[in-house]
Formats: sequence, structure tokens, C-alpha cells
Amino acid sequence: MSTENAAIANRDEEPARRAYHLNVVKQQIDEAPSWLVSLIVHVVLLLTLALMSAAPGVVGRIELTLQQDVDESTSDLAEFSIEPIELERPPSNELTESEVELETLAFAPQVELVSVVPRLETLDHWHPHVEIKFAEPTVSNMFRGRTGAMKQKLLKEAGGTATTEDAVLMGLEWLRHNQLSDGSWSLRGPYADGARNENRVGATAMAMLAFMGSGSTHRGGKYQKELWRAVRWLVQKQDSQGFMALDAAPHERMYAQAQGMIALCELYAMTGDSWIRPYAQSAVDFAAKSQSPTGGWRYQPRFDSDTSVTGWFVVGLKSGEAAGLEVDRYVWPKVETYLDSVSANRQNDYYAVGYSYKVGDARSPSMTAEGLLCRQYMGWRRNAPAMGHGLNTLAANHPIDVGQPDVYYWYYATQALHHFGGPLWTQWNEQLKVVLPARQIIRGKERGSWPPHNDAWGRHAGRLYTTCFSIYCLEVYYRHMPIYNHVPAGSTVGT
Repeated sequence: MSTENAAIANRDEEPARRAYHLNVVKQQIDEAPSWLVSLIVHVVLLLTLALMSAAPGVVGRIELTLQQDVDESTSDLAEFSIEPIELERPPSNELTESEVELETLAFAPQVELVSVVPRLETLDHWHPHVEIKFAEPTVSNMFRGRTGAMKQKLLKEAGGTATTEDAVLMGLEWLRHNQLSDGSWSLRGPYADGARNENRVGATAMAMLAFMGSGSTHRGGKYQKELWRAVRWLVQKQDSQGFMALDAAPHERMYAQAQGMIALCELYAMTGDSWIRPYAQSAVDFAAKSQSPTGGWRYQPRFDSDTSVTGWFVVGLKSGEAAGLEVDRYVWPKVETYLDSVSANRQNDYYAVGYSYKVGDARSPSMTAEGLLCRQYMGWRRNAPAMGHGLNTLAANHPIDVGQPDVYYWYYATQALHHFGGPLWTQWNEQLKVVLPARQIIRGKERGSWPPHNDAWGRHAGRLYTTCFSIYCLEVYYRHMPIYNHVPAGSTVGT
């Protein structure tokens, strides 16, 4: 028989073969005792009920003991068992703490919290077809003065001295000695005079910024090891939305978040280390999404604004731009709107050119310095009337006062005046480079730190806070490249 004929024969025999097997099965079922049929039915039923009632995850061991009471020949016990089976766990509707949706974060203890923060599309109430025009400040190379010959050049030109550098070094050594074993820092110790509240992310970011300001990174410099341990700790605190500060007190979380963003953006800008980029970008994205409809930031994402928290986020986002990260361009007109709402325009009145903490509050020196620094980063020209008038009023009416230390105000005023340059900066720096080194502890366990006792916020924020902010002030000569060319203060050239 040919192969083709054999195939045809097999095809023709297939229906007959199937019918034969069906008849055999039917006959076996008909001849089977009733107890066996009942057994099969009950086993199937019990299995179905077990699977339906078991909790998601693992089905445990099920034992069925069956006894036939009709036929003595089958009186032996029949035992079946089902071993545990791993089932795929369904997605949970509950979110872990580290993956809380942005809309559900409720951070503000000093305001009545809303139960649901409405979802805000980043761009929907802004008009993409409207061209945004700002005079861009020079921020693309803002960190390149921290090392080498450029650092020495800037230090000399801007008025730094060997004394200011010695103070910076002693301060950094104090920070190094107080780093915890996991790579982080604490606001509460192990040193004396810690803060009232713990904020590990904020403390770690502040210490990192002090080390980086002097030129170290996790890839090089005197404090490479300390920064490597710190950045590894910091990125582990970041969740999938870019948020890092869940463990801080509610009214301090957004401060810490912004400080952590600045640290990651600066470290990426200084090194170009590719593994840091996604963490820095995620923090930048969180900042844009958490911006309030009023244009700034405060204790709770997308809810309310104040100038203090907003200033940190502005610096962080500008650091992100300098690092080449993607920053939503519609952030900036909203910030401008907020800053306009807490400032005034009349030049004949100090309080009219100053800035307030919130809309409707009185203007203050620290918020004025912070607001003007934001304007500098966002593109105000040096010859803008409100810029010169505001800074002149600060320098004249609120100079550095050793009897009433306020490192928060000094920090922002020092930066804004340094960028502005000219006689105003020279006048300010003559006090700065003397007063701050003189206040530093130079002996004992806390050698290198700055005391918090009489500082405006020191008793609340603690010794690490006053030390870090004092270091920032003394690193100002090279910490950031000047936004404006240093031309005479009376010049009308806007650069």
C-alpha cells in the first residue's frame, strides 16, 4: 500500500476508533459502583469550594477521608491530598506608604487639611500657544567655580580670605564627624543642641550641600566617601513619584523634599553620573506636579504657597535646569504670579519693594532677600529698579547684626547681594567675613560648628542647621557662579 493510500485509510478509520473508545468509557461508567461515582462528584465539589473560600495567595493542604459502607472489599480508607499551590496574588487596592499618590498627600499641620486634593493637570489652564519670554540668567555653568583655579580666582575676586576658608574646613570636619553609620545625618544629634523635630532627609541634604559647595562629590574631592554614603542613603528614601521626605514632620516635609532635590541635581550637574539622573529627574518632576494653583509651594502638595518653601523649590528647579534635566516650562509663569502676589511695586517705600511670607502678611527682610534671589534666577535684569532698590534697602537697614544672628536671612541676603555685586556686596561682605568666623566654635567637642542658641530659628532647627547655613554663607564666593557680570552698582547695563 502506498503512503498516500495508507493515510486515506487511517483517516477513514478515525471516526470508528473514536466511537469505540467512547463506548468503552460509557460501559465502564455504567458498570462502576455508585459509591465511586459519588466519590468523584464529591471530590470535585470539595475542590471547588476550597478554591473559592481560600484567601488569595496559597491554597493549603486539603485531606479527604472517604469510607465505603456498602462493599466490605472497599472498606479500606482512601486518602487524597492537595499540596500547597502558589497562586498569583492579585494587585492590592491599598498603596504602601512609599507609593502614596500625590493627590492623597496631606502635609500641612497649620492649615485645615482637605480630604481630597483635586487632580490638577500640569498644563490645562495655561495656554501652550502663548510664548513665554524671560530674560534668562546665566545658570548653565553655575557650579563650575567650586574647584581648581576657578575657585581660587573667584575667592579672591569676591572677597574671600584664608580665614573664611579655614572656617569652612572646620565646619565640614564637624559635619564629617557627625555623620551616622548609615550615611545620613540627624537634626537631633549625636551633637549637643539638636533640633526639636527629626528630619533625616533635610539634615542629610543640607550636609551634602555644604560638602558639594566646597567642591567635593561622590566621585572625587576630600569628602568623596562621606558623599558617596550620603547619596546612597538619600536615593533609597525616594519613592516612585520622586518624594523623599515622608518621615519628616508634616510642616517640614516639603522643605526637606526641595533640599533633597537640590542635592541630587547639583551632584548630577557636577559629575554627570548617569545613575543619579533618574533620581534627580524624578525629584524635579515631583516639584512641577506639586506646585500650588497659586504658583508656589508650601507644606502640602498643590495646596497653598509661601515664600519660604517656594524659594527652595525655585533654586532646586533652576539647579535641575543647570544639570540639563527636563523642567516643565509652565512652572515659571506661575511662580512669577505668586511672587507678584507677595510683593509691591512702589519704590519710595521699603515695604512696597519687599516680599512677605504669605499673601497679606507684612514684608520681612528674610522673605525680601529670598524673593529677590528668586527673581534673579528667573531672569530679572540687574538694572531692574525694584532689584537695586530692594537690595540697597536690605543692606542699609538690615545689615549683619552679631547681636541678633539670623543665618536664614544671612543665607539669602548673602547670595542675592553676591550675584548683584558692586559696592552693596563689598559692604555686606566686610561684615560677613568677620562676623561668621568669629561666631564659630573653635575648641571642644563641637569645634567647627556654629551655636544655635541666639539665632532667630536656631533653637527650633538646631546646631546642624546653623552650621550648614553658616558654611553656605562662607562658600558664597565660589559656590555659585555670579548670575550677573560684576559691573558698578550704578550701571544701567542689564546683564
